Amino acid sequence: MDEQNKTESDFADTGELSKAMANIAERSQRIVSEFLARQTKDGSFGGVGDPLHIGDAFLEMTAKLMADPVKLVEAQMGLWQDYLQLWQTTTRRMLGESTTPVAEPDKADRRFKDDMWQENEVFDFIKQSYLLTARWVQGVVHNVEGLDDHTAKKVDFYTRQFVDAMAPSNFVATNPEVLRATLESGGENLVKGLNNLLDDLDRGKGKLAIRMTDPDAFKVGENIATTPGKVVYQNDLIQLLQYSPTTETVAKAPLMIIPPWINKYYILDLRPKNSFIRFAIEQGHTVFVLSWVNPGEELAGKSFEDYMAEGPLAALEQIEQATGERKVNVIGYCLGGTLLASTLAYMTAHGDDRVLSSTYFTTMLDFTEAGDLSVFIDEAQLQFLEEKMQAKGYLDGAEMANTFNMLRANDLIWSFVVNNYLLGKEPFPFDLLYWNSDSTRMPAAMHSFYLRKMYQENLLVTPGAISLKGTPIDLGTIKVPSYLISTREDHIAPWKSTYAATQIFSGPTKFVLSASGHIAGIVNPPEAHKYCFWTNARKPKDPEAWLKKAEQFEGSWWPDWQKWISKFAGGQVPARQPGDGKLKAIEDAPGTYVKARLS
Repeated sequence: MDEQNKTESDFADTGELSKAMANIAERSQRIVSEFLARQTKDGSFGGVGDPLHIGDAFLEMTAKLMADPVKLVEAQMGLWQDYLQLWQTTTRRMLGESTTPVAEPDKADRRFKDDMWQENEVFDFIKQSYLLTARWVQGVVHNVEGLDDHTAKKVDFYTRQFVDAMAPSNFVATNPEVLRATLESGGENLVKGLNNLLDDLDRGKGKLAIRMTDPDAFKVGENIATTPGKVVYQNDLIQLLQYSPTTETVAKAPLMIIPPWINKYYILDLRPKNSFIRFAIEQGHTVFVLSWVNPGEELAGKSFEDYMAEGPLAALEQIEQATGERKVNVIGYCLGGTLLASTLAYMTAHGDDRVLSSTYFTTMLDFTEAGDLSVFIDEAQLQFLEEKMQAKGYLDGAEMANTFNMLRANDLIWSFVVNNYLLGKEPFPFDLLYWNSDSTRMPAAMHSFYLRKMYQENLLVTPGAISLKGTPIDLGTIKVPSYLISTREDHIAPWKSTYAATQIFSGPTKFVLSASGHIAGIVNPPEAHKYCFWTNARKPKDPEAWLKKAEQFEGSWWPDWQKWISKFAGGQVPARQPGDGKLKAIEDAPGTYVKARLS
């Protein structure tokens, strides 16, 4: 009887599997057909085959490499010797001896966290073989002589993308965790993973849009971006949010925050426990935040100077209407900080002294060493990008997101490939990754100006090279006291580049370096007791010299910033409620602009 039940169960499982595979086949055919139809309609197949000129870069690298065969032979001999050593240590380990690994992953590399990568001789051999080969490939291309800097960076970057893609952790047969799940579930994980893959292809209309988190787990204004406040002003580009106080008295000088418009402002207000906005309110600041619109083709002509005029300059006027205070303290985050510095230089040229202090979160002003993002900035790529923007009037936010994800491919691409498609799991609900996937568009005129004038030509640091609203600007004229916070592992705004601002401004500056990266190093509340930060009152030209003499402090830099900015508070006044001044409340925070999603 038990045997009969087992047979019936097997038939049922087989039937379910057949139905699942038939459904997968039908969905696959439909998705591919729709994708091909869209490409033909859009003319995508008639364009340039290699718009990023990656092939040209590797062709040039190969020619230079073959011109020096001795160096290539030396590198190959080195790899062969490493492999001989690996074979020897693996053999000795199989015979029961204790051995030292020939190659070990970085401590932060989470691809090999499963115990089997260390405990099983076969998987340990696969892991070390990959690490040796990856090191060899990257070393060979990195040491090719005769390439210009940009081509060398492009080759290095895309070689790393290839090496990351070929990691054994990304394949069923060479990932012990996936093999274990496949055996335990009878392959159910792979069927679920294939369904997840098709869901993502369907959602991306034929392009792979990997889910990093559960998109239904969060809703802006309900369980993220929930700090109480009101929208008190809006124009084409911003809604101005004023938050409700939690203290009886507040600093006389209001605090205005300019977030980047590449992402949404609520990175600073994810949840109460990690909200910088809530922290600032609790310290007694009257907080105003610019919530940028998610633009469509109707705003294609909005320029960088429009973002200045309708962003911080408009907000300063409205904050005075709301509070009666003419002078404010201002924070700019990333691109918002670049706009802040540009605006301050413009204001200085016009004798406008409404800003008491400026704080810069991970902000680049000198783009000489722009990190891996510079790989995407050359004339051919910019022309290709501008053609795409002219067709739509904007740069699609998904393209920006893909670019940023490539900077940390193992963490932001391949880890989800393994989790979602190989293990067949649903992505974990995570507020930070929900925000990361909530992309925004870039107006064509503004984005082209920003990429060309700043990233490509680096004109922002040249006095008078950029004019805004007919006024040549000079960052060297800025005398406003500045607090500069950067992060040591930043892939978007490398800290050694952001440090250059200490040598640009003519006013007093304080540079602080936080541990971790572009987001985690900034969104680091004191209660988390995570990371550390460094300070140094001296500001030598060399950032490494600054770090060498810097003092390390444990925990969050937020209290250090509060101590610094309290000097510009201007005394205390009774707490201000949104809508009590000359500006009346339009709607509750977080407003409607931030809720507009690309989908």
